[in-house]
Amino acid sequence: MSRWEPDARGRLERAALELYSERGFEQTTAAQIAERAGLSERTFFRHYADKREVLFGGAQLLEGAFVETLAAVPAAVGPMDAMASTLEALSDFFADRHEFARRRQAVIAANVELQERELIKLATLTAALSTTLRGRGVGEAAASLVAEVGVAVFKVGFERWLRAEGGALSSFLREALLELRVVVGPPPR
Repeated sequence: MSRWEPDARGRLERAALELYSERGFEQTTAAQIAERAGLSERTFFRHYADKREVLFGGAQLLEGAFVETLAAVPAAVGPMDAMASTLEALSDFFADRHEFARRRQAVIAANVELQERELIKLATLTAALSTTLRGRGVGEAAASLVAEVGVAVFKVGFERWLRAEGGALSSFLREALLELRVVVGPPPR
């Protein structure tokens, strides 16, 4: 194996997903992932703490993108509209990752430990969004509600997008948000 190979993280992600799909998460080792990627086990651990993190390595990047995008929405925009704008803008984050996301979600759905990790990731994202909304001057309760709703809309839209044969994530997010607005109805007078 060479000392340096380009796109080691991407190669490890792809190799892990292939192996998890073929053998299952529990039956796959970090050494096998590294070997499939043409890298050393040491390189694997330089990039990931354990074999779970290969599936969740982009969580901090996604959270950062969510927070930065939400913080950049003009202050005059209300909290829910700011969240909707953020969801719309972030759909591009997944533009070329439909098949990868679909396969990743199938691996997660087949393992309770990974499902728990996914829930932790979503809870961390919700907390970060709530903090960002409070930084925009939104009250504590409203910030928590909007963050929870935003993540729920993202989750529902994302799951629908994964089941679909095509289409932009943004359209599924808009559809989920529209359904939410219909269910909630007009504000009380």
